[in-house]
Amino acid sequence: MPSQGTIGDRVRGLRLSRRMSQAQLAGPDLSDSYVSLIESGKRTPTPVVARLLAERLGCTTEFLLHGIEPRQRIDTELGLRHAELELYHGDAALAADRFGDIVKAAGEDNALLAAHARLGRARALEAQGKLGRAVEAYERLRREAAAHPERLADMPLTVALCRCYHKAGDVLRARDLGAKALEQVTQLSLFHGEVAVDLAAALADAEIGLPYVEQVLEVTGVPVPADRTTEILSLWQASVSAAEGEDSALAVQFADDALSAGRPARIAVQMAKIAMRWAEISAAHSSGDHSDALVSRASEVFSALPAESVEYAHSLIVLARVHLRSGDTRGADDLASKALDLLADEPSTVGASALLVRAEGALARSDSAVKTYLERAGDVLAAVPSSGAIRDREVAEVWRELGDLWGKAGDRGRQTRAYRGALEAVGVRSTVAGAVTATVFAR
Repeated sequence: MPSQGTIGDRVRGLRLSRRMSQAQLAGPDLSDSYVSLIESGKRTPTPVVARLLAERLGCTTEFLLHGIEPRQRIDTELGLRHAELELYHGDAALAADRFGDIVKAAGEDNALLAAHARLGRARALEAQGKLGRAVEAYERLRREAAAHPERLADMPLTVALCRCYHKAGDVLRARDLGAKALEQVTQLSLFHGEVAVDLAAALADAEIGLPYVEQVLEVTGVPVPADRTTEILSLWQASVSAAEGEDSALAVQFADDALSAGRPARIAVQMAKIAMRWAEISAAHSSGDHSDALVSRASEVFSALPAESVEYAHSLIVLARVHLRSGDTRGADDLASKALDLLADEPSTVGASALLVRAEGALARSDSAVKTYLERAGDVLAAVPSSGAIRDREVAEVWRELGDLWGKAGDRGRQTRAYRGALEAVGVRSTVAGAVTATVFAR
């Protein structure tokens, strides 16, 4: 059965395969000139006309309109949902493969489903940290959205690109895209929902549009979600089982229920990250009156979700720094120690930062343990693998902080080596002994 191209292509292909003239297809209800206009793409049939043509051509209305049979369409919809579940609650690499399979299956016969599958694949690439490929995919989708706004919305793509460019280290491009998205949401007075939350998170990272970020924080808050992982996985498995039993409609329902069950936690995690970033920005500008409360709330969110243990540790370190600023070195030390327990022995900037918090507290108390903490932090940083511009920049900033603390501890040699580690983390190799360029790390 012909299925390529537009509605007009399918009408013409089916008509010719049945050896019908345009007048015969038109019958007593339509004119042959109207059929000609449909076939040439100059007219789109109404639902009533589409049903009439489908009856005469011996196909389903669904096939005529979308180039895909009802069963094929529901199976493709189900595939999209299972790929989304894999992205949110499984393996991002497997999700990317599944989205790619849907793109191939849908082809150009169902442009809407194919576009949504390409968007899912871009998100899966981003989740894997493959930022270059994710940016290319998002940029192509944004061009498609401009040409076909009925297929894709532009704003979520602009927000995704803002986020990716910032992660990749192109801060100026990220801020430009963030400003464009901010202009759109301001016109819509949009402060609720996933698009608003995603934009607020991207703006907070780029440090622009902060009044909007604050407003989203105020209206959405930082809700502490229940951990519904067991429910989500159970519904997902039920969907798979229903699909194996060829009950596709029920499988789609279970998959939708699983995705809905995970939505509150996804928003809560985003809001908690926004709260932490807001607290860090406020503290940097000496206006952190609510930093303690915001970070404490974020910490509650992450502690409620076992999958967010690294973010939980990060929130404890941010909270520990709030305690350090208020002079509570013992409280800061307890929080940093708890963060280290959560991280076990995994080398990360979060773990190194926890050790630096302990070192700073020990330094304030004239505790002899300060050098032990600094040495351990250096060992952790040396073991952190390179994984992209933003991550390397984070590593560099922690190396720089380590150098600052070695300087305060009076060890100039180790201070210089730490600063050199910071430069090397961002790809700078100094040929002059002791050369230090702190401005490399300026935001």
